[in-house]
Amino acid sequence: MTACAADRARYDRATAHLDAPVAIVDLEAFDANADDLLRRAGGKPIRVASKSVRCRALLERALARDGFAGVMSFTLAESLWLARSGFEDVLLAYPSADRAGYAELTADPKLASAVTVMIDDPAQLGLIDAARDGGREVVRVCLELDTSLRLLGGRVRVGARRSPLHSPAEVADLARAVSRRPGFEVVGIMAYEGHVAGVGDAVAGRPLRSRAVRLMQAAARRELAERRAAVVRAVRAVVPGLEFVNGGGTGSVQHTAAEDAVTEIAAGSGLYVPRLFDNYTSFSGRPAALFAQPVVRRPGVGVVTVLGGGYPASGAAGADRLPVPYLPEGLRYDPQEGPGEVQTPLLGSPADDLLIGDKVWFRHAKAGELCERFDTLHLVEGDAVTATVPTYRGEGHTFL
Repeated sequence: MTACAADRARYDRATAHLDAPVAIVDLEAFDANADDLLRRAGGKPIRVASKSVRCRALLERALARDGFAGVMSFTLAESLWLARSGFEDVLLAYPSADRAGYAELTADPKLASAVTVMIDDPAQLGLIDAARDGGREVVRVCLELDTSLRLLGGRVRVGARRSPLHSPAEVADLARAVSRRPGFEVVGIMAYEGHVAGVGDAVAGRPLRSRAVRLMQAAARRELAERRAAVVRAVRAVVPGLEFVNGGGTGSVQHTAAEDAVTEIAAGSGLYVPRLFDNYTSFSGRPAALFAQPVVRRPGVGVVTVLGGGYPASGAAGADRLPVPYLPEGLRYDPQEGPGEVQTPLLGSPADDLLIGDKVWFRHAKAGELCERFDTLHLVEGDAVTATVPTYRGEGHTFL
């Protein structure tokens, strides 16, 4: 029996009492992935990206391991909820326009000490001040650096369009603006190199593109390491007590951790290892988060139909944003239909061995977005479900 076939048998036994659709997290794989992230971080603490987990119980499981410290959140409302729930170090990874959230943050000493907000523009400070509604707490601020690689005098840009702050002088100028403004304190710098950490460099069947990605990423890492170090020097000249410099992502942990200027790494997807992280030369993980759909039809030879399954991931639309049939091996989508909202035909010889009610296991393209489709995750150890925990959705929260 292959390893994949053995896993399928385990998952089927563990969830035999559960009707699909159902979502699981294999705790052995989750823990092994956490160990791999820690190994690659080389002793630097890892801040867990909650967007990629979206389950408090599993955030707590990761943070209970030595080497993980703090949460990187994705909305202000989520940040406040986590802080009220006992998470003491929450870095909001994106600027917010949540006026009600800022009013709550600036009025509560406990929240203000636990949550750090992200800015890259002085106008964001004005929005926070306008939302204070009498709140006098000092707001902890992190400055975001644009990590994009710019070539040909800036005419070619590689990387996500995030912060407008690209040069050391621009980041230092904003640090001065924050320092001069009462009610704010610069405590950190963040720089997420998504074009390195979030783009696979070994895509099956595309050797030329993969080589081009590797060359781009090598150049981007060199350029960013030099610029990030210069940014940190410039900001420390303004804010000597800077607490942290955050960088990285699952796909670039070991490279970013090697930079002296970086004090902590952000990672989250590497705990679940969704399908987009199959295409890397620098690491490999174990799929830990899966979902199953039930076979409800057998339309003919070599085809079954499962209920639902159309769970596309965010980003530029394309086949790489779709979940993939995983177990049993050898199933594929009907190209005329793909994964549907209410039914999904699957083709391939393994379909002939599937019966009505059997489970087909899928992997999502991204990590935490799976949790927007399910209100519980069943935690599997060996061939048994040992706990069932709520996702954010299961706790009544859909932050985005």
